[in-house]
Amino acid sequence: MLSSLVCLGRHTITGLLHAAGGSFQDWSALYRVFSQSRLDSEALFAAVRRGVVAQLRPGEPLVVALDDSLLPKRGTKTPGVAWRRDPLGPPFQTNLIRAQRVVEIAAALPAGERPGPARLIPIDFQHAPTPPKPRQNAPCEERRQYREASGKASLARRGAARLHALRQNLDQEHDAARRLEVLVDGRFTNRVVLQNLPPRTVLIGRLRQDAKLYHLPAGKGAATGRRRCYGQRAPTPDELRQDDGVPWQRVTAYAAGRRHAFRIKTLAPLRWRPAGGHTNLRLVVIAPLGYRPRKGSRLLYRRPAYLIATDTALSPQQIVQHYVWRWDIEVNFRDQKTLLGLGQAQVRHPRSVEAVPQLLVAAYAGLLLAARQAYGPAGFPDALPPPKWRAKQSKPRASTQDLIQQLRAELWGEGLRRFCGFPSTTQPHHKPQKLRCSLPTAVLYAAG
Repeated sequence: MLSSLVCLGRHTITGLLHAAGGSFQDWSALYRVFSQSRLDSEALFAAVRRGVVAQLRPGEPLVVALDDSLLPKRGTKTPGVAWRRDPLGPPFQTNLIRAQRVVEIAAALPAGERPGPARLIPIDFQHAPTPPKPRQNAPCEERRQYREASGKASLARRGAARLHALRQNLDQEHDAARRLEVLVDGRFTNRVVLQNLPPRTVLIGRLRQDAKLYHLPAGKGAATGRRRCYGQRAPTPDELRQDDGVPWQRVTAYAAGRRHAFRIKTLAPLRWRPAGGHTNLRLVVIAPLGYRPRKGSRLLYRRPAYLIATDTALSPQQIVQHYVWRWDIEVNFRDQKTLLGLGQAQVRHPRSVEAVPQLLVAAYAGLLLAARQAYGPAGFPDALPPPKWRAKQSKPRASTQDLIQQLRAELWGEGLRRFCGFPSTTQPHHKPQKLRCSLPTAVLYAAG
């Protein structure tokens, strides 16, 4: 796990062996760790989850974000890899890539009093493959089995199953009274997830602008027959935004390094058929935010956002602030792919394809949690001074690259000597001092 964080080259199995000093040892043992199910990923993430919950105040809800991502793969024989829609493709053209689909849950650790920032730390990571599609002339029974397997392997069902597992783990760890708040995008705001939420769980999700909402039924209804669950039609989210009769409200939420004032409209209680006839919802409409790409340019506007919450007692400010936190899971995916090389391991065993990314994400989560415990919410590592071009810039928190550099300085500083401080008062030497420890397998074999 340390090798996955400090590795300088590609994060393959051999790259991890080079960083750990195992270039001249038996390499098959590490492959068997993954292929023979010797890695207990549930235990790794359980330790991170308990560390996150331990830093929350008593009675404070556990806010988690649920999202999926794709790990690009080129191999045609890797289990679980299939052609999928490229989310980075242009909107006017649907591009396809071969990729491995994964689902991640990240827990939020607030920094100080609210409204304020929060860092999301992964506490669950699962491989979410789809069954292979049968050939065109396959028997009807094979096609029926494929449809059933595809329904069970959908992202919504996998996400709901992981939420149930998380709720069960919290109950088993004597934290049943703590409420669970789930932040999702429009992919998971559907019938499968909403009607299968575990107990003591609140969902805050993105809603489409033309969703058909209903008021609660008026009165007790008829004396005979089934009791009504839906009343008169309520305005759609976009109709509520354009309704001048409903005034705009202002709430404050922390986003992008500072506090912003958001203009919102809210309506509650409402009901939505995909959520069921007994679930009351709160609708929050966020007005488009104005921004300037550069100083002196004309004012541009982003798109409006429409949110629903399955708990009408939540305040609009809390809904907006928690949903803004959800963006940090996208930052996690970027750091895991670019800095930790998630998906670069060249393995083909079905268990290894699932276990290797779990190890990398667990190491990443441990790094973030250890940094929070060592430096606090807004602390920065002090082993390496910042570059000259960043001396006058202030960041709200330490980045993942800063934490990795700190870890490399602690592990390799004594051997390399140059990672001990960069003092500005010393005179430069024309001939650098010889290194006592050259770290050959970690540095010289970094590109292996």
